[in-house]
Amino acid sequence: MQNVVASAAPSSWPPLLQPTAVKAFLGRRQLFFDGISSACSPSSRTRSDNPANGDAPPHPSAPQRTVDPTEAWGELVQKNFPLTSRRMLFASLFMYSWYHPSRYLSAYALGDPSVTLEEVTPRVFPSGSLFPAEERIANLFEKNTFSVVNIFDVTLRPQLNITGAVEIPEGNGSGVVWDQQGHIVTNYHVIGSALSRNAKIGQVVARVNILASEGVQKNFEGQLVGADRLKDLAVLKVEASKDLLKPVAVGQSNSLKVGQQCLAIGNPFGFDHTLTVGVISGLNRDIFSQTGVTIGGGIQTDAAINPGNSGGPLLDAKGNLIGINTAIFTQTGTSAGVGFAIPSSTVLKIVPQLIKFGCPSWTKCRYCSRTSC
Repeated sequence: MQNVVASAAPSSWPPLLQPTAVKAFLGRRQLFFDGISSACSPSSRTRSDNPANGDAPPHPSAPQRTVDPTEAWGELVQKNFPLTSRRMLFASLFMYSWYHPSRYLSAYALGDPSVTLEEVTPRVFPSGSLFPAEERIANLFEKNTFSVVNIFDVTLRPQLNITGAVEIPEGNGSGVVWDQQGHIVTNYHVIGSALSRNAKIGQVVARVNILASEGVQKNFEGQLVGADRLKDLAVLKVEASKDLLKPVAVGQSNSLKVGQQCLAIGNPFGFDHTLTVGVISGLNRDIFSQTGVTIGGGIQTDAAINPGNSGGPLLDAKGNLIGINTAIFTQTGTSAGVGFAIPSSTVLKIVPQLIKFGCPSWTKCRYCSRTSC
């Protein structure tokens, strides 16, 4: 057996990397792991080069050879860093868990028991009262939301798509309570599918949901009273008690100014009684209605108007009806900040004639009840 003698370490090595210092450190490390391994092993492990155990010492006459320091360094590391067995790994984990307080381990798994909820809960500030402008808008919504109804074309029914979301049919829209006789004003195109099948006066063409209380709606049959395709307006009638019918207050649209605030209430995408707020963006706009005609004198607003808002009210800052929401200008089918409403001045001219005659006096249609029409 040959003895390997390492030559002196290069002088350029740092003091901590000198073989004598490293071997002293590695000796303590090996003693630690050997002790752990011996505690976990059924039989004591001994070094093979210990003469007390009966092992033969190196042959005294064995020739010695000088090796390169790099080779000696590699053998030293290989000797003092043997491949860790599973037994040594478990022993190391046991000693680590015994040495370190268990509260840190339990904190990772179950949360730190020494931390109270009060220490990790941020301070919650009371919301307090609303600003005057917020309170005014909230009051306007509470006052007028009962004047807005949800209208469904009786020829169409919502269906579920593959994702489970409700697809809003084309005949879904909004309306406003006109008076306590049960007259409901909406757009012609909201009930257009039923009207296209030659509906008659008094025929049920829609289902009307009226808000009875917060979150509670009552359903009624909507009978056709009159319709005007050229102005995209229609009137229905429901047999509801007067306590459910909250007529909207009608204002004048002739005095509107660009920049004044406005509110829209409706049922966009089937979400009933939704409020959006904006301003009057323009006046005297031409509205390209879904009935295929152009309506003059329209109100332009940036209050969000989406499918389902049609037929709902556009209100001024006092809560008065200044228009009936009817169309949006969009390339995606949703609000792009350009919505249009039929002005209340037009509504005031058309609706009374629809209620009395079924159609305006200057037109001829199949809904007219006049013998001269």
